[in-house]
Amino acid sequence: MSFSVELAPAAEADLERLFDFLLERAETGEALEEAQQAIVAIRAAAQHRLAITPFSFRKAARNPAQRELIIPFGNTGYVALYEIVSTTKVVVLAVRHQREEDYH
Repeated sequence: MSFSVELAPAAEADLERLFDFLLERAETGEALEEAQQAIVAIRAAAQHRLAITPFSFRKAARNPAQRELIIPFGNTGYVALYEIVSTTKVVVLAVRHQREEDYH
């Protein structure tokens, strides 16, 4: 069984915020490439891993349908908060860097 995976508007805004943060810190062309790769890696992990095994990842709230996907990247990574909204659909609600305090 395969799930469709969507990013909520708030998650899209989080990706833009994360990309802008990485761009601000980029001092080389290599760092710019890494910023782009980070966003691609987040999208790919969400699309591929959640489409196949959304129930495999840790619960994030009292609601067992809300879970977190850890996305390794470089020395750290990202965390995607998502909800299994039906038997065929997953919605990514928010994305943050692992070192951030909480979702924005």
